[in-house]
Amino acid sequence: MSFAPPRSYSENRRFIRQRNVLLTFLFVGLLLLGIPPSQATSQDSLRPVAHRFISLVEPEGCTDRFITHTLDHVTGVESGMVQMFEANGAGLAVGDLNGDGDLDLVFGNHDGDDAIFWNEGGLRFRKEPFSAGKTRDVKIVDVNADGWPDIVLTRNTGALNYFENQGDGRFVRRVLPGVSAPAYVVNWADLDGDDDLDLVAASYDAGLLTDRGNEYIVGDTHRGVFYYENIGGRFRMTALATTAQALAILFPDLDGDGRPDILVGNDFDLPDMAWVRHDAGWQAATHLLVSMTHSTMSYDQADVDNDGVFEIFAADMKPYPGEAMAGWTPMMEAMMVGMVQARVAADPQIMENVLLVRGADGRYWNHAPDWGVDGAGWAWSSKFGDLNLDGYVDLYVVNGMIEERLFAHLPDHELVEENQAFRNEQGLRFERMPGWRLDSLNSGRSMVMADLDGDGDLDIVVNNLRGPARLFENQLCRGGAPMLIDLRQPGSSNPFAVGASVRLVTDQGEMMRDVRVGSGYLSGDAPRIHLGVPSGAPPRALEIRWPDGAYSRIDAPAVNALHHIERLP
Repeated sequence: MSFAPPRSYSENRRFIRQRNVLLTFLFVGLLLLGIPPSQATSQDSLRPVAHRFISLVEPEGCTDRFITHTLDHVTGVESGMVQMFEANGAGLAVGDLNGDGDLDLVFGNHDGDDAIFWNEGGLRFRKEPFSAGKTRDVKIVDVNADGWPDIVLTRNTGALNYFENQGDGRFVRRVLPGVSAPAYVVNWADLDGDDDLDLVAASYDAGLLTDRGNEYIVGDTHRGVFYYENIGGRFRMTALATTAQALAILFPDLDGDGRPDILVGNDFDLPDMAWVRHDAGWQAATHLLVSMTHSTMSYDQADVDNDGVFEIFAADMKPYPGEAMAGWTPMMEAMMVGMVQARVAADPQIMENVLLVRGADGRYWNHAPDWGVDGAGWAWSSKFGDLNLDGYVDLYVVNGMIEERLFAHLPDHELVEENQAFRNEQGLRFERMPGWRLDSLNSGRSMVMADLDGDGDLDIVVNNLRGPARLFENQLCRGGAPMLIDLRQPGSSNPFAVGASVRLVTDQGEMMRDVRVGSGYLSGDAPRIHLGVPSGAPPRALEIRWPDGAYSRIDAPAVNALHHIERLP
């Protein structure tokens, strides 16, 4: 399978890079003269880095809202009538597939072709059909560590497809040796600390029963949650659970030991699952979650109050304040019965969003009601990002539901809801922001946040079900300046530094971000870190924690810039 390589930069992007080429020559000259590049301190654990930056295109003004653009992609269903788990939609991922500096998009589809949208600058995209659809999850990840991001898809039948990036616009389908169990959702990280990326895959048993029948569920034991350890490019499978209704996988550090752990979000009444790493292997740790969503649709993590610790957001189904209740009435009756049963059984599952905050006892407690984010509709992909560049991560939730029997009482069998945007009020609570014009009425499923036009703020793309994909261009008036960071580890089996984290120190506090492959629902993230630096808070230092625990430091990093930071031996 091959595609024509994308065209070159747009003219305005070329001008910006040419304007900054002198910075690169200066950096190379310092190296040749023997002057050391930016590095942390003289501590033994700190590593030197090569560092250069490119200035970003600054917007001419602001409208204090997002501008909606329609993309030429529709995730449809075969008959037009959404039945059973066709309602779950398809995935979406963002990443720089051709190394030109612009972030491209990969859309999954159910009835129709998947597609690559090559980013040609200025929010212009060139669409290329990619594969035959029936897709669930979409991830962009450098599987073979050759420096070119690959594409990994899951199918509605549980198959996992790996497309190797040839570096010239072509993708060739390959086999992942040892990966065989059905998967609905996958995620990647260096989970064993040996420098390469391991895989966690989980099945959605209800969907498999619908798509493959009783014979499969009864006779096949290859379902549940599986950890695939990467050993020299071959994957050794370990079953962590023998059943799953998994819609999301995240790798937070649950026990605070500095290593990623495994968190799996399950639909229906199957509790979420958690494992922490021990020398003897993976140990179940669901007891760390005091509360969890009843039907987990999405996971993301971020430091919402800038205290240096990540919180975890899990999305579920609960009407948002002011939502018309007519469409929810039949569902609410069932939900109330479930809530009563949960209280009687002391079940940690609750039918609303949860914002999990780590307490002094090491367990995670729900603070979503305090922060104003316990109800956001029939939520799907939900993600954090500093949308207004004030130094605090905001939250966006896409929602809505379509299904012929569940919503037979509604026109077109669709629960129509407004997507919900929440502004972070200086680390104290979230405030709904309908004025941002992110309240789309399309039935959203997967979603990504990324700077797609090179101006430094986060744009948003949503893969809707039975409606066109939308790109929301960020034109919010800024509360600060952007900083973007690309981390690289040349010669490593993890060249894009998946699992690294950064801490930006300013006069007004500190901010933390991490590099991950995926978050939300069926969605893939670019390995490009995004920060908003508050006005009047010049950065003092950027501290990098590499995946193996080593540190680097850059003093007084520039704002309004994309930083390329390369770890040196």
